[in-house]
Amino acid sequence: MKKYTYAAPCLMGTERLLSNELKFMGAENVSAENGRVFFDGDTSILARANIRSRIAERILLVAARFEAFSFEQLFQGVKSVRWSDYLPCDAKFPVTGSCLSSKLMSVPDCQAIIKKAVVESMKEYHKKDVFPESGAEYKIKFLILKDKVSVMLDTSGRPLHKRGYRAVSNDAPIKETLAAALCELSGVRRNHIVIDPCCGSGTILIEAAMKALNIAPNQNGEFAAEKWSFIPCEVWNAERQKAKDDIRRDAAFRGFGYDIDDNALEISRKNAQLAGVAEYITFEHRDLADFSEKHEYATVICNPPYGERLLDITQAEELYRTMGRVFRSRRGWRYTIICPDDDFERCFGRRADKRRKLYNGTLSCQAYIFSK
Repeated sequence: MKKYTYAAPCLMGTERLLSNELKFMGAENVSAENGRVFFDGDTSILARANIRSRIAERILLVAARFEAFSFEQLFQGVKSVRWSDYLPCDAKFPVTGSCLSSKLMSVPDCQAIIKKAVVESMKEYHKKDVFPESGAEYKIKFLILKDKVSVMLDTSGRPLHKRGYRAVSNDAPIKETLAAALCELSGVRRNHIVIDPCCGSGTILIEAAMKALNIAPNQNGEFAAEKWSFIPCEVWNAERQKAKDDIRRDAAFRGFGYDIDDNALEISRKNAQLAGVAEYITFEHRDLADFSEKHEYATVICNPPYGERLLDITQAEELYRTMGRVFRSRRGWRYTIICPDDDFERCFGRRADKRRKLYNGTLSCQAYIFSK
C-alpha cells in the first residue's frame, strides 16, 4: 500500500506526547516541530490517527514541502505536485493557510497562486480547462514559515478536539486535547482513581475515563477523507472495528468530579452520558475547601479558575492557598494542576516535583505536578 507523509498540528507543549502516541500507533519517521508532528504511513495510519489520537488537532496529508522566496517559486512548487493523484475532476478544493516570518506574507495572494497552480497541474493531466468543483471537498491548507512552504490536504474536516460529547459547556471550558494531555502527563491508567475538584463541564474526567477504558475519542466521528476517492472505505471500517474491539470493558477506573455550580454538574453528567462513560464517574456538589483524602491512592487533575479566566487575581491566589492546604503530600497520591500564574507555587506553599509548559489556547500555562 502506498505511503504518504502526514502532519498533525497540536497544542504547543504537547508535541512529545503526540509523537509517542503516533509511534505507538505504528507511524513511521515521526519528527516533531513547534506545534506539529510529521510522520509517514499508509492510509490505514491516516484513519487510525484520526480515530484514535487524543492529542492531535487534525491530520493533514502533506502534498509538498519546499522553499519559496517569490510568488513564481510558490507557483512552480505547487504546480509540480501531481494533483490528479489526489483530486478527481469534480473535487471541491478551497485553499486556506497562513504566512509567518517569510518573504511571502500576503495570505490572499498565496491562496490565489496556490489555487491557480493546482488548476494548471490538473489541466495538464486531465486535458480539460474547466473543473466544476461539485463533488467531495478536499480542503487544501498551506503554511509558509520562514520561507518554507508546506502544502497539505485536511483529512479530518472537523477539528479532532471536537469529540462530539460536549454538546453543552460551562464558562471557559478546557479543550479536550489539552485535558487528554494532562491525563497522559498524570499517568492515568485503567485502574486509577481520578479526581477533579473543580470539574466544570467534566472534560478532564471524561478524557481520563476514555483513556483508562481505551475508548478511541473519535471512533464515531466522520472525517473529510472518508469521501476521498483514493482511500478505500474498507480502511475506515477496519480501523473503527479495531478501535471498538480494543475497548477495555473490565477497567477498574473510577472518576470523581466536584464543583459548587449545580448547573456545571448537570452539564458534566450529560457530557459523560454522551461520551459513554457515565457509569464510571460520580459528580457531586462540593466546595474545594472540603476536599478530603478518603482513598488510599488517587490522581488529582484540575484546571482551577484563575485570574485571566474566571476569578480576579486576589480570589485566584486565595484558591491556590486553599489547594495547598487540602492537597497534602501523601504516598500514593499525585496532583496535576494547570495554571498560568507565575506565583502559583508560592501561593500553593511548595514547589512542584515536575513542571510542563503548555498552552491553553493562546494562554501560556504550566502543568505543575506534585508526586511526592
